Amino acid sequence: MASSDFKRVIAESPYVFIIGVAGDSGSGKTTFTRAIREIFGEELVSTITIDDYHRYDRRERKVLGITPLVPEANRFDLLEEHLIALKAGETIQKPVYNHDNGMFDPPVPFNPTKILILEGLHPFVTKKMRDLIDFKLYVDPDPDVKRAWKIKRDVDKRGYSVDAVIQEMEDRKPDFEQYVAPQCRFADAVIRIAFSKYGREASEKRNIYHVTLCQSKLDKSIRDVDLSIDLFGLLSLSQRNFMVEFTTEDIGGKAMGALTFDGELNEAVVKKLEKNIEIQTQVKPIDLLQNVDYLTAGDMAQLILAWRIINRRIFIESAPGAAGEEEGASIGNGASICGRR
Repeated sequence: MASSDFKRVIAESPYVFIIGVAGDSGSGKTTFTRAIREIFGEELVSTITIDDYHRYDRRERKVLGITPLVPEANRFDLLEEHLIALKAGETIQKPVYNHDNGMFDPPVPFNPTKILILEGLHPFVTKKMRDLIDFKLYVDPDPDVKRAWKIKRDVDKRGYSVDAVIQEMEDRKPDFEQYVAPQCRFADAVIRIAFSKYGREASEKRNIYHVTLCQSKLDKSIRDVDLSIDLFGLLSLSQRNFMVEFTTEDIGGKAMGALTFDGELNEAVVKKLEKNIEIQTQVKPIDLLQNVDYLTAGDMAQLILAWRIINRRIFIESAPGAAGEEEGASIGNGASICGRR
């Protein structure tokens, strides 16, 4: 199905489409759903942060000697109930975790939008949560990138000292490896981010990274999908460094195609790709350029990921009840960590 106004179709549909985004604190989870937010707008897209479902506040965790990465430190039973209610179009009383003081604010009413982004440490940790999520994304920056991002965020926005952030990351590392990292094996797509091959300075000063989008095989697709990239634009019009590479990756024992970008791609290439997605999905407008001449590797990954998510949503609309199921139980002791390149 490809309606001439798919945004209207989504707005009128009773279906609440949930996108799950997993990853460590400070890993850039919000960044890679920016395209979806911009394409569909705040009237159709809202976000729930799983931090709000912590069981203990910061002081209580310190007394207990646990981190929020331990599943028992979170109220997944309540989150599951809330996701079921939101899928049914019902309003919930959502808890609120205040990162400024590490305590809980009073719950607030939360109304479901037609696209709901669930992001945090553990969106895929139980089978029930995985079954309720329509598209699963795992964000996996290299340790050096994650360290730099988390220090910048927690120092600039949350008032921590650099030493405190570094110590917290060390304290959390074993729990991250045991409880968060293994979730990548459930993902439909995995984003990997490293510093640019053109130099760390390009990453830190111009937001240019080496970004790999790993995707499982697409077995449900709208008709005549053609995500072509204009080679003339790549070879003749670009005046900045760029790289495009395709490889295969093993993600937790599952083969995925890995599309890697680095550097910056020019407007001509990106505009044609955006127009292609508009034609194939009938979702308009799609415009990430916003008066700039080049898009970064991360922006390109967002755009292709948005196409993949829209494709999944279109399939659900054309074949209700066929969203698919995931196998496996909840993550706990002994779970394997997905291999990195």
